[in-house]
Amino acid sequence: MIDNLLQNAARHTDAPGMVRVAIWRDGNFAQVSTEDTPPAAPDGALPQLFDRFYRAEGSRSRALGGSGLGLPVSEAIVKAHGGTITATASDLGGLKVTFTLPETRK
Repeated sequence: MIDNLLQNAARHTDAPGMVRVAIWRDGNFAQVSTEDTPPAAPDGALPQLFDRFYRAEGSRSRALGGSGLGLPVSEAIVKAHGGTITATASDLGGLKVTFTLPETRK
């Protein structure tokens, strides 16, 4: 899943952009974030990024990469493990996706 988020960030970052990954522990939770430099998702698009087949820009086609399923699949995986996932504006100027997973003990 991290691979999917990294591919998404790299695909939607203009050269010579940057993708930043952070992984940390917060109490009994593991948190992972990926964020990138511009372009950012259009205003008002953030709530729809987890909708199946949604692509933020009409100019993006499947031929150029992406079917609008990566973030919805990531969301399903995170929720199936009791976690949360969010998309916000990145301080780098692009998109920041953060997911949190609870600690599991056997």
